[in-house]
Amino acid sequence: MARKQFRDLADPETARRAIRSLDLDPEPETVPLREARGRVLAERIDADLDVPGFDRASVDGYALKAADTFGADEADPAELRCIGEVHAGAEPTVEVGTGECAEISTGAVLPPGADAVVMVERTDRATDESSETILVKTSLAPGDRVMFAGADIAAGERALGPGATITPREIGLLSAIGVDAVPVRGRPTVGIVSTGDELVRPGGSLDSAAGEIYDVNSYTTAAAVEDAGGEARLYPHAGDDYDAMEATLREAADECDLVLSSGSTSASAVDVIYRVVEETGELLLHGVAVKPGKPMLIGRLGGSAYVGLPGYPVSALTIFRAFVAPAIRRAAGVPEPETATVEGRMAHRERYSEGRLRYMPVGLVTDGDGGTLVYPVDKGSGATTSLVEADGIVSVAPDVEYLDVGERVEVQLFSPDVRPPTVFGAGEDDPALSRLLDHVDRPRYLAIGSRQGRRRLRDGVTDVAVVTGESLPDGTELGRWSREWGLVVPSGNPDEIDGLADLVDTDVRFVNRTTDSGLRSTLEAALDDLASERDVDRRGLTDAIDGFDLAVRAHESPARKVRVGDADVGLGLRATADALGMGFVHCGTERVSVVADETRADKDGVERLAAAIDGNESIFESLAGYRR
Repeated sequence: MARKQFRDLADPETARRAIRSLDLDPEPETVPLREARGRVLAERIDADLDVPGFDRASVDGYALKAADTFGADEADPAELRCIGEVHAGAEPTVEVGTGECAEISTGAVLPPGADAVVMVERTDRATDESSETILVKTSLAPGDRVMFAGADIAAGERALGPGATITPREIGLLSAIGVDAVPVRGRPTVGIVSTGDELVRPGGSLDSAAGEIYDVNSYTTAAAVEDAGGEARLYPHAGDDYDAMEATLREAADECDLVLSSGSTSASAVDVIYRVVEETGELLLHGVAVKPGKPMLIGRLGGSAYVGLPGYPVSALTIFRAFVAPAIRRAAGVPEPETATVEGRMAHRERYSEGRLRYMPVGLVTDGDGGTLVYPVDKGSGATTSLVEADGIVSVAPDVEYLDVGERVEVQLFSPDVRPPTVFGAGEDDPALSRLLDHVDRPRYLAIGSRQGRRRLRDGVTDVAVVTGESLPDGTELGRWSREWGLVVPSGNPDEIDGLADLVDTDVRFVNRTTDSGLRSTLEAALDDLASERDVDRRGLTDAIDGFDLAVRAHESPARKVRVGDADVGLGLRATADALGMGFVHCGTERVSVVADETRADKDGVERLAAAIDGNESIFESLAGYRR
């Protein structure tokens, strides 16, 4: 079969029209009232009885004839004889005549002969509690303090119309008119198929050496489907096996209104999708001029709609939110959520010149004057932390080459309750800092190394930077501590590593930290000293270290590589070695400082961080090699 060719990327509006052309609408269904909250009513519901179904008292007091109280007041009350009581839920056994009244409870049936109710607070007994004479100290009109039959809603009256979202208020009304089964719009069933041999469902055993990763898209997409009003159905992982993928796609198409696939972008996987779609339906579109998310597929799969999402989590969720979620909401009858947007200024210049609409994930931070700054959150589409570090999206038009620092942009927030963090920091990855941040409400911290922390503080992006070394960036120092650094080795130190010289002089494999890490800078300063002692340049030493350029990002990463046998020695902290049960060779101590932008030192979150540093000595005492 000749494959249908799509040589040009479709523009975003064409993609939206293609998705709108798909039939996702499920059949209406009837659900018990107890399960109706959040559903959308499928048809009009009329009351088939009066509510209330009888004339009832709206207060505790006495049922009476209003004419008997005309002219009554505090000075000249009307005297009525109490002939009995009427309680809620009981049929009256008395009839009120002229000059008479009956004690009545809120919600009770108004007894025959009565046409009004006086509040008990406006009455007295004539002499004592046993007296049958009631003094009414106010005048009443017929109907006072009475809710007549049908006053709330009358039989035959429209109660709710189609499209109404059922909340606790609507459930109360439906309960009042006796409805116990509710006709609602069906939720579109969305089958989610993850592909790619490298994917493992969370909770399964992961073989990182074989390149396996946990399946992020299935669960994030399922949650997004349910947020949009659909019913998500996860299918077994198909891998890149041709027959298994085909069977799973066909099964999902038979059972669901919409099939979403994500994961593999391999040529073989696309070939399977093309074949299945074109054999059972039609491929409408392949490729959209947006970033992220260019390789989106749209078509019909048997009797089901089909959308192929990109494999990277950020791309998949961005495309789902922009193109697929509106279609699911329409099919479920769920109204579009209220758009929450904020305007802010770019914290720094951002270049872009790819000629495609860009959905740029961004974060928010407030400056010292309370203004909103916007900064890109872009670790690449494969970085799952971008999902939680971003607050919203800025749409960048295809003809925009850059956004300048200070330029005003509109941010579409991921939800109306998004708020900037109380304190935003960047810099060194440090276990003590992680514990300190637990004592601050809604912090955000990017562990990107001292070098990048200094740069972001200098550029006015962050509130604080966490850096190592004696030289501090401009700003207000909130606190400092020291930590012991050195070489992490297997328990027992089988290679008998004694210090940095052994990295140069012995045949061991080393794993380093990235160049942005302050710990890496501390190591390089120590190697400068060693080179000076040997009267050589540092490059001569680093060239002799096997793995010096093998760099990993986080403070535990070198130690973990040593623990699994990928290296013999790793750069790290005594605290890390102690936590992982590994050996440690002391090389020195380094200072860690938290420095705030002086214009933001009075921010509540910054002050809370400073207080956390000063007030949690036990954190430093609990970490091996740490000292305030």
